[in-house]
Amino acid sequence: GVILFDIGGGSSELVRLRPSKPTKFGPPLPEIQGWMSIPIGVVNLSERHGGVAVTRAIYEDMIAEVSAYVDRFAAQHPMRGLSNVHLLGTSGTVTTIAGVHLELKRYERRYIDGCWMANDQISSVIDRLLAMSYEERVANPCIGSERADLVLAGCAILEAIRRAFPCQRVRVADRGLREGMLVQLMRADNVWRAAAGAQ
Repeated sequence: GVILFDIGGGSSELVRLRPSKPTKFGPPLPEIQGWMSIPIGVVNLSERHGGVAVTRAIYEDMIAEVSAYVDRFAAQHPMRGLSNVHLLGTSGTVTTIAGVHLELKRYERRYIDGCWMANDQISSVIDRLLAMSYEERVANPCIGSERADLVLAGCAILEAIRRAFPCQRVRVADRGLREGMLVQLMRADNVWRAAAGAQ
């Protein structure tokens, strides 16, 4: 199973997915067990707590604010053992963390999309980001001036999710709503069935 999360600017989404059954044509159909939209994203969280100079105490305050919502979702969807469950993240936060971890000289989707990150790797990147000054975050090619004041708020949201669902690894996706809508439209048009019939 999977806990899917999308950390946005004004809200964040959590989705509990059962293991998907294979399909004869096209990608497997997701089986949604539950979902929640949290009215906290990187923009409004950083506006409330500050995003330029973030101390460890401020960071923990941000986590606590998000945990009030995430913990309710976790209570409704307990993950016994968590050994066969992973987190799947699709957002600027997880793709940024992956880029910093891989030490890319510039953001490159082909290295980010689909990569796995272990728990300790994510923790290491977050510790590095907390130790950086705002100027150092701006200078990082995977963060830049557009995300420098938002990235730690995103890390706090991710940390609240990780604490509620202590999975061993996270899968990073550089894709989201548009790709999902495209797959849905292709499935409705029987694209894969038609392609298989043409072979």
